[in-house]
Amino acid sequence: MPFIPYWRLSGFYFFYFAFIGAFSPYWSLYLQSLSFDALQIGVLMSLLLVTRMFSPAVWGWLADHTGKRVRIVQIAAVSGFLSYCGFFVGDSFLWVFLVMSLMSFFWSASLPLMETITLSHLGDFTEKYGRIRSWGSVGFVLAVVGIGYLLEEIEIIGLLWIVLGLKAGIVIFSYHIPEKDILPHAAGLHSVRQICLRPNVMAFLLSSLLMLFAHGAYYTFFSIYLVEHDYDKGFVGWLWAIGVMCEIGIFFIMPWLMRRFSLKHILMFSFLCAILRFVLIGQCIEWPVIIVFAQILHAVTYGAHHVSAMMVIHHFFRGRHQAKGQAIYTCMAYGVGGALGAVSSGYTWDWLGADTTFLISAAAALAGMMLIMLKMKSSDQ
Repeated sequence: MPFIPYWRLSGFYFFYFAFIGAFSPYWSLYLQSLSFDALQIGVLMSLLLVTRMFSPAVWGWLADHTGKRVRIVQIAAVSGFLSYCGFFVGDSFLWVFLVMSLMSFFWSASLPLMETITLSHLGDFTEKYGRIRSWGSVGFVLAVVGIGYLLEEIEIIGLLWIVLGLKAGIVIFSYHIPEKDILPHAAGLHSVRQICLRPNVMAFLLSSLLMLFAHGAYYTFFSIYLVEHDYDKGFVGWLWAIGVMCEIGIFFIMPWLMRRFSLKHILMFSFLCAILRFVLIGQCIEWPVIIVFAQILHAVTYGAHHVSAMMVIHHFFRGRHQAKGQAIYTCMAYGVGGALGAVSSGYTWDWLGADTTFLISAAAALAGMMLIMLKMKSSDQ
């Protein structure tokens, strides 16, 4: 077995997703405190996703071209930290828009490259990916629960300082990750364009776009939706944490699941659970037990889907195309899909209501499931 820098990789994931645990659930509340309306919040929150339409492709090409993937992660981490400091300078809509755009451009570079670096270190032992990635979920849980309770005691402005500390943790761990040589592979003889034009690859990428589109309203407005229905912020934090704790569990059992089911069937099941989840959130917000169950489904709609997607991308894009493959997936799914989901939900939230917005999310998940069922092969793993 090759040497695997387990704790250094895990530490980066921990702080990276702790940042998301602080940012995704609570940043919209900070923006709301600045008197921004739903559409403005939707636009601002979508910037983390809009930059993923092009930023990962730029950084992925640069990483594959230079072979210095870890160095690119370090540059992005430091630049993201410095740009985040702009939030302490002003709070007008235009200024926040500019700072979030710049921070997001650098922030979105890290994860696709880290996925590539981690899978390169694992080599033929990709089944260990879930255990390393699970530390990111631990970081998310600790951040989302702890901050939820903190915000019951402190002003929302305190969130700015908490996130700054988490960004510093990302920078520190980025300088402790060893580089891993890119190994040649026969798949590298094909161009990225040739790989992407394969029907099964196109179907997978489009289905991933639809899955993240479906999650757009959830990531942007779920906390606001809960608070508006008289859930306190501490419980909101626990609801986010429940989903991610279940996600941690699925990371550990994914090797067992992948030995017994094809990636195609796991992906189809994740879409089926997404349909159910978003219908329940939209229609049953008054029932805490049902909302808790909907959060448990996060284990499948994100956890199982994410691990399966990483394995599919690792199968489709090998050798010199590893970083570019991760970048293309991130651009399509988290970039185009996530941004469209966040922005469109900003419109439908005010005009059609929360229940209809989440029904649209369920419909998108249904379309993604049909693509996987009809176009992907069970051998794509």
